[in-house]
Formats: sequence, structure tokens, C-alpha cells
Amino acid sequence: MLKTLFFVFFRIGFFSFGGGYAMLPLIYKDIQSLGLIPAQEFSDIVALSQMTPGPIAINAATYVGYKSAALVGATFATLGVILPSFILILIIDSFFSRFKNNNIVKGIISGIRPATVGMIASAVIFFAETSIFEGKLSGFDFQKNLELLNLPALGIFVLTLIGAKKFKLGPITLTILAGIIGGIIL
Repeated sequence: MLKTLFFVFFRIGFFSFGGGYAMLPLIYKDIQSLGLIPAQEFSDIVALSQMTPGPIAINAATYVGYKSAALVGATFATLGVILPSFILILIIDSFFSRFKNNNIVKGIISGIRPATVGMIASAVIFFAETSIFEGKLSGFDFQKNLELLNLPALGIFVLTLIGAKKFKLGPITLTILAGIIGGIIL
């Protein structure tokens, strides 16, 4: 199990660009295929990872590893997810300064950006399904999706967006306020 945890998270760390949110769909897919954690618990892990210090992917990997094989599992999963970034940064740093103005390198970076946005959007859809909707969205069946809608959760989502965009509240303040509101109404 330790070897599996390490290599699953090593692969995720190696092939994910765009940070923790871009890694979430890959982490979810792998933990589901291994049967480690159900979807709702994974959604809860990510919510808790938002409230704890550190990058979200590392926090999620640590939690999954801990749930699978206690402290040793947490260590292997965490090392697996951070080691690729460490190695890649060392390699990139030695070459990037020489090639940063190369048109091919600029093209590669330009191609990675929209892919990263797509992976983050995939994570947003997953969290909408598990947090705002009671289960999975039903394709384009508008009536069925309305029946699945969790209105209090949607309200917290909208208030958070307003708080962030209009009132420029920080993530810590928004998380605390959302937790208080959720504790009261959900």
C-alpha cells in the first residue's frame, strides 16, 4: 500500500500543472479507482484543506495517506506529491533562463495555461456536484438539476462570491463566515 500511495501521488505531482486545484481531479480519480475514500469524504477533505495551512494538494495527499496507512501512509503520499515539483523546478531552473525567449517555450507555456484552467474548472464542477447539488448533476436535465439543488449551500456560495468580489474579504474571513453560517443553517 505504501508503494502504491507514493507512486500514485508521485504521478499526480509529476503530471499536474497549475497547482493544487488542478491536481484535485486527478487525486479524486485515483482514490476512487483504488477505493480509498468516497466522493463526499473527498469533498470534505478539500474543504478542510482550505482551512489548514499549506497547499491544498499536499494537505489532501497527507489526509488520504493517513486514512490509508496512518502516519507512514501520510508521509509516503506527501513525499510522493511534492518530490516531482522539487525535481522539476531544479531542472527547469537550470534551462529556463537560457530558453525563456524561445518561441517554442513560449508556445508550450501558452498551451499549458488553458489546460490548467480546464482542470481547475473540472474541480469546480466536482465541488458544485457534491456541495451545492445533492449528488451528481443530471446532464442537461434542468428540472432534475433544480430538484437536486441545495439552496442553503447555494446561498453560502453566492454570499462568498459577493464577499470576495465586492467587499474584497480574504479567504480566511470568508471561510470562517461560511463555517458559521453553515453551522447555523445547514
